[in-house]
Amino acid sequence: MAKSSSRKRTKPKPIGRKGKKKISPLVTEGVTYVDYKDVDMLKRFMSDRAKIRSRRVTGNDSQQQREIARAVKNAREMGLLPYTSRVTTQRRGGRRDERGEGRGDRGDRGDRGDRSDGRPGEGRDRAAESPAEEAAQVEGVEVTTDESMAEA
Repeated sequence: MAKSSSRKRTKPKPIGRKGKKKISPLVTEGVTYVDYKDVDMLKRFMSDRAKIRSRRVTGNDSQQQREIARAVKNAREMGLLPYTSRVTTQRRGGRRDERGEGRGDRGDRGDRGDRSDGRPGEGRDRAAESPAEEAAQVEGVEVTTDESMAEA
């Protein structure tokens, strides 16, 4: 009996590139010299986080990519382009304890001396009796009233 082969036969991989090659914006616009002062053109080669995009993404050849990189670095040094651009996102999830609060989320409880257990109004040294005293308490100014002068 002939021994059967257990290997699967696969189709040969196509030779050549896949899809259409990207054309560089420098070629389409006919740019011969990449100027570091042309910020609008350089921003097209940067991501939203101010990183220089790769050749694969932009379609530049190696010489164009070197010129773009040099111009972006010069523009950053001159203050025309940012080194980084912060993008803020809201993160969800994470570790929660049995009360449903995050591990590092302690809020204002215990940070300042005006609250004892997190409820407003408790643990204060004294309550303000008049609007002037309340405003002075916020600003950190001591207010003298007629009653306090009579006691002194």
